[in-house]
Amino acid sequence: MEAIVLAGGMGTRLKAVVADLPKPMAPVNNKPFLEYLLNWLVRYPINRILLSVGYKAETISDYFGERFKNVPITYVVEEKPLGTGGAIKYALSFASDTEILIINADTYFPIAIDEFAGFHRSAKAKLSLALKKMEKFDRYGTVELVDATILHFNEKKFCEEGLINGGIYLADPAFINSLTLPDVFSFEKEVLENQAEKGTLKGTIFNVPFIDIGIPEDYYRASEVV
Repeated sequence: MEAIVLAGGMGTRLKAVVADLPKPMAPVNNKPFLEYLLNWLVRYPINRILLSVGYKAETISDYFGERFKNVPITYVVEEKPLGTGGAIKYALSFASDTEILIINADTYFPIAIDEFAGFHRSAKAKLSLALKKMEKFDRYGTVELVDATILHFNEKKFCEEGLINGGIYLADPAFINSLTLPDVFSFEKEVLENQAEKGTLKGTIFNVPFIDIGIPEDYYRASEVV
């Protein structure tokens, strides 16, 4: 299994507290946030990490080099912003495995990847999502899940409780590559929402900590979670 890590974000909303760094390099307890993510990732049999980078890419490559704890790193550099979907599509052109784990580098959601892969295979899924149950939130849209199939994504609004997309996917690259997609697009809009309407997506829930450092309030909380 190879892993695509989407680490190209500028962190616009974090500029006030983390200046001149790609969002995944924001320091948490004196280490880049991305380092915690990679430490979790390499606990599992990942053959190669495809780091999708853009803004100040050299800051990431200079820090991590060509390997992380003996797992090779390939840097996939966006010459222009491609959106989450375009970044995934481009990174897939560098992939060689038949199972690709895709994760957002601004969230920490340390699921059991072996369990996730077991679910994906037993469901004979083309694209699976790791989901998180949340309470009293308004930052995220919710996911409608029935018998392990994702049927719909709802817009953001305050919810007493609900399931959210945890930003971790397991994909058959042939399936993604078979879709007619532009070079620049949103994975969430153009792939996830469209495929949910077709009943293609599978989802499973993980009860582990979740943090998204996209806004200062949650970035400050990250030290309590990683």
